[in-house]
Amino acid sequence: MQEEDHTPMSTMQDIENAIRQLSPEDLAALRAWFAAFDAEQWDQQFEEDVAAGRLDALAQEAIRDLQEGRCTDL
Repeated sequence: MQEEDHTPMSTMQDIENAIRQLSPEDLAALRAWFAAFDAEQWDQQFEEDVAAGRLDALAQEAIRDLQEGRCTDL
């Protein structure tokens, strides 16, 4: 087991170098963690965009397309 190093990483290069040194098991754990983290960030941004009305024009366009028969069933 590796000794833990709690030195803060301040640059992308530091982070990239640290990732390159991970064991296969730790790299798999990082991938899983990052996938969940990224999905959570995306969901949060989407919810903020919806609440701020940033998607209203797209929603109206989609409804108009549906009403005018420009959509196909999946």
